[in-house]
Amino acid sequence: MSYKTIVVHLDTSRLAHRRLEIALTLARHFGAHLRGVYATFSPDPRSLYVMAGTASYYATHEQLRAERRSAIERLFHAELSRAAVTGDWLAVDQPANLAVAQQGRCADLIIASQDDPDDPESYVGYRFPENLIMSAGRPVLLVPNATSVTSPGTHVVVCWDGSREATRAVHDALPFMRTARLTTVLTVNGVRGEAGPRIPGADIATVIARHGVRVEVKDVEAGPAASVGDALLSEAAELGADLLAMGAYGHARWQELVMGGATRTVLQSMTVPVLMSH
Repeated sequence: MSYKTIVVHLDTSRLAHRRLEIALTLARHFGAHLRGVYATFSPDPRSLYVMAGTASYYATHEQLRAERRSAIERLFHAELSRAAVTGDWLAVDQPANLAVAQQGRCADLIIASQDDPDDPESYVGYRFPENLIMSAGRPVLLVPNATSVTSPGTHVVVCWDGSREATRAVHDALPFMRTARLTTVLTVNGVRGEAGPRIPGADIATVIARHGVRVEVKDVEAGPAASVGDALLSEAAELGADLLAMGAYGHARWQELVMGGATRTVLQSMTVPVLMSH
């Protein structure tokens, strides 16, 4: 398996250019077709008319959005040509939480971003990254708000606890691992999966190695006050990794999306690109 079709989410946020840069790099690396899916948050104009003076603001906002959309579309096509990558552009009117996941189901990899609370333009839907991971059925590569990584995958850290989600992440990340300089299978406190005894990291490392991957195994101990998510991020930084691959845990409870503790921590505090699978 390799990534032969990649979908990158694009919008008018400041992280859109960084996502596009990484997507182009990976598409060229894997010989993949790149689809740019443009999806933003569009408020219902009727909700603004109830306030005096908001009608003109909405019209101005729409014009600015249209200008920014045209600019990112021109950039997308220009960068495709420059990188000699095949691709296509799709602008959708559906909510991003629905449209990006739907388009991603016909791809091998989806590229999106971590939430950025300091950039209003990055808001495209309620808990967009979490909903995308849980609903797309494909691995999602999340780009952090602050990172110097532009070509992830030279040193991959695989977070392993023997669970179904971790197993999906291992196999979804194999294309990265096959071309990586090193892959580290990382367990924290010998943590085990939800059902039965933990499957040792050495066991999954053997499976990975049969794909021609150079792999090492490391088990770290986190203190009682430390979270698993913090331990994973700290160890990835110490190892100098440029990609973290992990299973994403979550479920719906009374129409609210509830994410697992380690997943939630990594989503909030990531400093390197993270490949998440559910």
